[in-house]
Amino acid sequence: MALTGLLLDIANISGGVLLGLATLDKWDGEANYFNKIAGVLAPFQTVIGGALIVLPILGILFGGFSIFWIVSIIGGLLLLTHVFGKVPAFEETLRKLSDRLMPFKAIIGIVLLAIGVLSLLQIL
Repeated sequence: MALTGLLLDIANISGGVLLGLATLDKWDGEANYFNKIAGVLAPFQTVIGGALIVLPILGILFGGFSIFWIVSIIGGLLLLTHVFGKVPAFEETLRKLSDRLMPFKAIIGIVLLAIGVLSLLQIL
């Protein structure tokens, strides 16, 4: 499970940068550091969102539960909004859920970033 945890940490940090970009961009001023990172990560948005959903679900299925995993799943749902149109059976429900979460996109992104960094540092 150590590899799964590392992959989830990387996905949390990557998803946090993508979701929290509006806030992070204000923090770095003229450097555009986070915009450059987001530009590199943007083509992988679907993969990152999928990892943010699948990896915590695997953790839950194999005997664990963490509120951090719930935040990761919510972040994954926000990153995968563009894919929901391709799943007709769940499209309406997933889009409604995503629309309700969208106002909290930046907050969820910052929390994902913090969870990923703190977990890498073994604080969590």
